[in-house]
Amino acid sequence: MNTPLSLPRAPAPSSFRLLTDAERQASLQATMAALPPGREIWIYGYGSLIWRPEFDYVERRHALLYGYHRALCLWSRVNRGTPEQPGLVFGLDAGGSCRGVAFRIDTQQAPHIMEALWRREMPSGAYIPRWLTCRTPEGPITALAFTMNRNTDAYVRDLPEDHLVSIVRSAHGSYGPCIDYVLETADALRIHDIVDRRLFALANMLRKA
Repeated sequence: MNTPLSLPRAPAPSSFRLLTDAERQASLQATMAALPPGREIWIYGYGSLIWRPEFDYVERRHALLYGYHRALCLWSRVNRGTPEQPGLVFGLDAGGSCRGVAFRIDTQQAPHIMEALWRREMPSGAYIPRWLTCRTPEGPITALAFTMNRNTDAYVRDLPEDHLVSIVRSAHGSYGPCIDYVLETADALRIHDIVDRRLFALANMLRKA
């Protein structure tokens, strides 16, 4: 007798919790305290930050990050889905490498920019903000990257391809359809001459009728 394939499921809506304002502020303060005084402030983008940073920056570079890779490994129950029907968004998952874009911001504008960035990227504890070394054509930099927290119930991996495609096509959140998010990211990588063959193959599948 064949055993049916067990597919990863999103956690029950009751297990999802947003961070309080105090928790989010504490995370921001701890992250900024970990950056030595006088350092330039760079923000690493690997998903929607590439095509919709929503902050002013003074410099932008291609950036290569080792030790993490871009993956649709995060259930989205606000921006690109709902608690009842989660979508999927990109996280920086452990292992491999990731090509993205780094933005340098004006240090005088940093408090305002970082506050808004935390509201956008840290509604829950799904990400762990870290200062990581990135390689750029102009030399190494230290950039803020939102890495995947594998110890959260929002983490998912090894979804069968057909299941992943079905989720991306059907989910919709406060920022719009999940499929738009994935296709916009693929298009942004192409525009910036960043190759992600796995994402490009997925985008081609999603564009098929």
